[in-house]
Amino acid sequence: MTDAALDPAAVRAFLLELQDRLCGELEGEDGGSRFHRDVWDRAAGGGGVTRVLADGAVFEQGGVAFSHVRGDELPPSATVHRPGLAGAPWEAMGVSLVVHPRNPHVPTSHLNVRFFLARPEGAAPVWWFGGGFDLTPYYGYREDCEHWHRVARDACEPFGADVYPRFKKQADAYFVLKHRGEQRGIGGLFYEDLDAWGFPRCFELTRRVGHAYLDAYLPIVRRRRETAYGEREREFQLYRRGRYVEFNLIWDRGTLFGLQSGGRTESILMSLPPRARWRYGWTPEPGSREAELYDVFLVPFDWAGGGHA
Repeated sequence: MTDAALDPAAVRAFLLELQDRLCGELEGEDGGSRFHRDVWDRAAGGGGVTRVLADGAVFEQGGVAFSHVRGDELPPSATVHRPGLAGAPWEAMGVSLVVHPRNPHVPTSHLNVRFFLARPEGAAPVWWFGGGFDLTPYYGYREDCEHWHRVARDACEPFGADVYPRFKKQADAYFVLKHRGEQRGIGGLFYEDLDAWGFPRCFELTRRVGHAYLDAYLPIVRRRRETAYGEREREFQLYRRGRYVEFNLIWDRGTLFGLQSGGRTESILMSLPPRARWRYGWTPEPGSREAELYDVFLVPFDWAGGGHA
């Protein structure tokens, strides 16, 4: 799509500012741990900055990665739905965050905002924004789910009443372990190929989503970080983290694109938890808090409005 206001440099500046803000706020919440900063270059073109916090008091591991990569030809995962872009020079930039808290009562959270631009020979540039955020609780709390989704709804509200329901539905459809028929968590927002509003408005939506993440997540962290837990809760957290690993390695489009385009493996896989486990054939005890996660919280629901999705 042509757009006279197309400004990749402004997107890059926003993404770097967002990474700084996210890391600063999460460091403050953890109370002492700091993100290790790793600057890297990509042989095929471009590079990035990966920042990882490990063994914190609140966050067992957190990663916030900025990347700006480019190439002469897109990988198969990027052209399967757009064969006209095959062979076109391209660039992609984004910020991706995953936080794995220590306390099982604090959910894992994920944020991604990204911009893609291709310049096919003899044709107008093709660009789009994508992104969103989602929440993966281990022990569900209704007020946390309602807060998360209301912040997501408010971030989308200036762009039309239909935007949040549409992005929420897309998140519910995307964050699914299809091989298990199971939701990854309670969802949030997910959008891809966003270009229909023109560059300035699409960019503004992406800015609002990126900045809304901390407003959505930190109040939940503060409510749950001191909740008592024992070995049972820790074991269930590690078991459910195994599901997170399965999704990211089998279904996540960003992981597939990064690996197929020759991305930096260490940065691509920073989303994985530091510890996880698998238990063959395990099912939760009926009526338990663990069973409640499956029965109540891993079912698409209109948390912002209080009704069924």
